[in-house]
Amino acid sequence: MQPHLVSSRFLALTGTVVLWASAFPAIRVGVDGLGVQALSFLRIAVAAVALLLVAPFAKVRVPRPRDLPMIALCGVTGITAYQLLLNWGEVNVAAGTASLLIAIVPAFSVLLGSLFLKERVSRHIVLGTVVALAGAAVVSMAKGTGGFTVSALIVLAAAVVQGVYHVATKPLLRHYTGLEVATYAMVAGMVFALPLAPATWHATLRAPADALACAFYLGLLPSALGFVIWAYAVARLPLATSTASLYLVPPMTLVISFAWLGEVPHLIELAGGAVGVAGVIMINGRSPARRHRGERGGAPGRPTGGRPATVHGGNARRGPHRIAETVPGSPGPTKE
Repeated sequence: MQPHLVSSRFLALTGTVVLWASAFPAIRVGVDGLGVQALSFLRIAVAAVALLLVAPFAKVRVPRPRDLPMIALCGVTGITAYQLLLNWGEVNVAAGTASLLIAIVPAFSVLLGSLFLKERVSRHIVLGTVVALAGAAVVSMAKGTGGFTVSALIVLAAAVVQGVYHVATKPLLRHYTGLEVATYAMVAGMVFALPLAPATWHATLRAPADALACAFYLGLLPSALGFVIWAYAVARLPLATSTASLYLVPPMTLVISFAWLGEVPHLIELAGGAVGVAGVIMINGRSPARRHRGERGGAPGRPTGGRPATVHGGNARRGPHRIAETVPGSPGPTKE
């Protein structure tokens, strides 16, 4: 066995993919027992508290007052709105289907970046975006439990607000590390989610144990630990390697969802998901020369994957931690 296959950086990358993929089926279980509002608040609150506890050891700095509006935008879009929309969508959308839809986040990130950050959009980015959106349309129109419903559109709305988050983090990543931005955004998201606290209290009192376990799992592992080990991995691996790993989140979600929930995806969903991922790969495609320069020179990368974007951020005195990320989903991210 080659040593690099069991190195800490590859273990961190593998752990991130598994954690973010597992977030989608965990959401299904959590929503069934807690409801959308309670699951959203619990996950955000648990993740925010965990990141705040890690902050002193990770030397997370206090943000500058002038950056608070942008941090608030990151919190309300990428954390609060994303969690609410994704959880709401997964009430009727299968976990694997949701992961396929969230995987096209980079398409929305590119579109928004071209509008608000005046980023240059090349021909292959335009074509990749069209392909990714076409794949999402195919997944959304699949028949069965993941069929074309309002819930599928809600999951797509979650992908849109996650794209807004990716764009909003880019100015912050010029001055802060990815872990810092994730911490700021998570705390801001918890503040915006506070109106959900009363409903969360009542739902928690009567929630089954498995739903509560999933809520704490989502907050501690895919959200909090996922961000930490992702930051560790991408700080020590080439940008192309970390980017490519994110394409494994949807297929891993399908495997976990089948083993955990017994969900069997429809062939048309798999076909649409493959088309969507192909579009994302096209969006992130660069010539070998540009990729080599980007990895050696620290040029900003484009948002990638279904959960977070891999970006070069932070300030020069932070050393290897200049390479950072933004929230998954999920998973996710975040997410997830």
